[in-house]
Amino acid sequence: MGPMGDEGSVRVDLWIWSVRLLKTRSMATAACRAGHVRVNDERAKPSTAVRPGDVVRLRHDGRERIVVVQKVIRKRVGAPAAAECLIDKSPPPPPREALIPVGRRERGAGRPTKRERRELERLLDRYRTYKEPRRR
Repeated sequence: MGPMGDEGSVRVDLWIWSVRLLKTRSMATAACRAGHVRVNDERAKPSTAVRPGDVVRLRHDGRERIVVVQKVIRKRVGAPAAAECLIDKSPPPPPREALIPVGRRERGAGRPTKRERRELERLLDRYRTYKEPRRR
């Protein structure tokens, strides 16, 4: 038995970082704590052990990654080596056209006029133009 438990498993936050699903180890730990990581459809704590054959689901940047653990690694490796450690079963990312930038203005357009601001607020449904009647 090694320092991290049995040799056939590794912490899920360490594995997610090692196979380059997330950029930093602390981001992987935070994702686990926030409930964005599931191992075999169970909510995973950062210390949850993963073994070959486990299914890891990760929600990040508005999409869900679904990967099957092939190989357990503890050190971060290059992208080609990381690809051998998992089978990616994620749905394809949405096309760039589907990601609509909201509230973008042309460069040099300055601040919005009162009319433009009201149109934007109406579009975003932030502020009502009426007061709700008082209840007694």
